Amino acid sequence: MAAQGPPADPEAVARSVCLRLLTLAPRTRAQLAEALRRRNIPDDAAESVLARFSHVGLIDDEAFAQAWVSSRHAGRGLARRALAAELRTRGVDEDTVRDAVDQLDPDQELETARRLVARKLPGTRGLEPPARVRRLAGMLARKGYSGSLAYRVVREALESEGESTDDIPDGLE
Repeated sequence: MAAQGPPADPEAVARSVCLRLLTLAPRTRAQLAEALRRRNIPDDAAESVLARFSHVGLIDDEAFAQAWVSSRHAGRGLARRALAAELRTRGVDEDTVRDAVDQLDPDQELETARRLVARKLPGTRGLEPPARVRRLAGMLARKGYSGSLAYRVVREALESEGESTDDIPDGLE
């Protein structure tokens, strides 16, 4: 049987937990707070460690949100709406979410949507036009693009192939 030592200092445990988690991947303050709650770290010890880590820059929700938006937009082609939802689920406050997604300009979002459709378009050849539209617009919708933008980009792509676009809605306002 192992000898029982004195109870661990809650702040030392909280520091250790936070450092271990931050070593694996960047985290928001809310994610770290939740991890400390799950480990039954007293609120005062958790808040003390989180405040200190924020003060020294180890926790920076603004930098996290900006990096998240840049990475997920470039890598996955996610639109503002999807990016904002992901940040909210990670506990980023609404003002920080808004500031981070505002770094994407509408032209950049449009170009990303066009690239996504161009990449998927060849895989839809041979399908009936309504099926192509559903697949391509659905893919954009799952990535957070509005219906109007999705249909506009799909219409452009199909027209560039000489496909009839008479049955495609002009957009969903």
